[in-house]
Amino acid sequence: MNTLLTIIVVVQVLSALAIIGLVLLQHGKGADMGAAFGSGASGSLFGATGSSNFLSKTTGVAAAVFFSATLALAFFGGRHTATSAGVMDNLPVAPAAPVSAPGTSATPSVAAPVASVPATNANTVSAPATPASQANQIPK
Repeated sequence: MNTLLTIIVVVQVLSALAIIGLVLLQHGKGADMGAAFGSGASGSLFGATGSSNFLSKTTGVAAAVFFSATLALAFFGGRHTATSAGVMDNLPVAPAAPVSAPGTSATPSVAAPVASVPATNANTVSAPATPASQANQIPK
């Protein structure tokens, strides 16, 4: 899948460079001296430049290839999923060391007892130690 995206990007860049080169090679409608004064084939069906020549047809083909490559990149780029979210996801997990209670020595073969911690209720709200009065809130 990665090589397909690389190929599409190369095709898109080459077609963009082809469009730039072909547009710069073509001369505009007002490039002729006679077109400035209204002479020439300005009254024909296709204008002063006449029907499309090889350069303008090739520019159209290069533009179609460019837009097709852009749509393909949008389609395949949108479906591309990242294999990992970041570099920290691939780190090995180290085992946790046993925790010993203060004053006891713990050896790796003997686990120390874990002190129990009283559970707190999340629904209880404790009042502030000193209530704030309006006099304490005014800066002096």
